[in-house]
Amino acid sequence: KGGSCIMSITPRFIQISTLTSYPSVLLNRDDSGLAKRIPFGGYTRTRVSSQCRKRHLRTVDDLYGLDRIADGYELSVRSRKTFSLRIASVLEEERFSKDIVSEVLKVFQKELYEGKDKGKEGKQEKATLDREEVVVLGEPEIRYLTEQAREICRTSEDAKTARAAAEQLWKERRKDFLSLKCGAGIDAALFGRFVSGEAEARIDAAVHVAHSFTVHKETFETDYFTAVDDLVEMGSGHINSAELTSGLFYNYAVVDVPQLVSNIGERSSREWLEKGVDRTLAARIVKHLIHLFATVTPGAKLGSTAPYSYADFILAEIGERQPRSLANAFADPVELGDGQLLANSLERIERYVASLDEMYGPHEIRYVACRLNAPFKEKLSLHTLADNVEKAIVSGNCG
Repeated sequence: KGGSCIMSITPRFIQISTLTSYPSVLLNRDDSGLAKRIPFGGYTRTRVSSQCRKRHLRTVDDLYGLDRIADGYELSVRSRKTFSLRIASVLEEERFSKDIVSEVLKVFQKELYEGKDKGKEGKQEKATLDREEVVVLGEPEIRYLTEQAREICRTSEDAKTARAAAEQLWKERRKDFLSLKCGAGIDAALFGRFVSGEAEARIDAAVHVAHSFTVHKETFETDYFTAVDDLVEMGSGHINSAELTSGLFYNYAVVDVPQLVSNIGERSSREWLEKGVDRTLAARIVKHLIHLFATVTPGAKLGSTAPYSYADFILAEIGERQPRSLANAFADPVELGDGQLLANSLERIERYVASLDEMYGPHEIRYVACRLNAPFKEKLSLHTLADNVEKAIVSGNCG
């Protein structure tokens, strides 16, 4: 049932399903500029990739943005150019020699990522401070590297002396420097971080985000447009076309609460329920995520399509067993044209969940927020739904 607990459940997994409708948009494009698609149930659907969704969740400027969860928790910087644009440029603006700065940072970079650079004969180190793959570092780690480099630059007369000082500092503080690879910001604690060749620096994702897709067959139109030249009486300055789509999208995500507690540094994932473990921050993060999943829109073509929509339906499921998406409720596409697209989709979800409960047994506590009469008979406001999930995580149980 939605809204009330009928059993005692440990909130190990929080599953979030939403239905969101978008008219006349191009949310996520492929390499040819067309809407991304996926075949499902024998029919082509419009798709929004999980990477696109996560990017906008990470970067949205919102009351529930990830950067507003708690003081002291900052977002990561994901870039190949972190060393050059966020560290070297700062030091060069402070009037330190470019050659000295470069030598110091080459040492830092080589020692931090030497496992990935073996066999490249120093080519990358000599040529540039930019990496061949994206480096994910938190703001505190960037500040630490900048300060250590600054101290060496202050006391070095030339590039050779600076390099020797950087190598000596590395030997003295090797353990401190290596720990930097594990610092990656709050968003990496949520969505993970992969570092090739650096197993200790990898972070397993605590939030698993599925690709979104339309619950019905794809619907699209080619939009022919012109840009009028204000100084020419007849004709236009530009003619082009773009594909626009519309649809009701099913979106799904899972929060692995033990992994989240572990990633933000409280305890190991095996100890997340032990006495004395503070789950308050993890609970607040999930509360923010629920609001973001319901309201954040992929931001492609903002100026020409204003693709802003809130979810018409949000289902939060609290449970202990292996998560499962409700995507198969739409393996057979919902029929279009009868004016009941949302209502029919809600009925699909209700029937599918009932069939799963009948086959496997009911093992989740469900909370629903919905614009129409909700499945599961009881509906809440989005704020109440998110608050209930937050309380369940803090207490360690629901029921």
